[in-house]
This record gives sequence, structure tokens and C-alpha cells, in this order.
Amino acid sequence: MNPADWAGIAVSATTLIGAMAIGVRHLVKYYLSELRPNSGSSLKDQVGRLEEKVELLTDLVKQVITK
Repeated sequence: MNPADWAGIAVSATTLIGAMAIGVRHLVKYYLSELRPNSGSSLKDQVGRLEEKVELLTDLVKQVITK
């Protein structure tokens, strides 16, 4: 193999690694944005609302049981 072939392989490998790194970075940013509260539509906000409802239901069940 001559130097031009080696250069082509190196450029190809660098391009593939760069593309994968950009893809991983995009995924990480997307998932991290879902874990930050943003006034209603994030996963964290939805889990918070569910926790509040579960606590309310737990309190209601405790009240019914103690009567």
C-alpha cells in the first residue's frame, strides 16, 4: 500500500469516529434535556406529578383503612 492509500484509510476512519462522536453527543444532550424540569413536558415533571398523585392516593387509602 502506498501513502495515498494509508491517508485515505486514515481519513475514512477519522470521519467515521467523528460521526459516531457527534451522534453520541446528540443523544446525550437529548436525554439530559428530558431529565431537567421545563414547566410540564419533561420526563422529570411527569414523574413529579405521578409522585404527588400516588402520595394523595396513599393518604386516601390510609384514611379509609383507619375508619
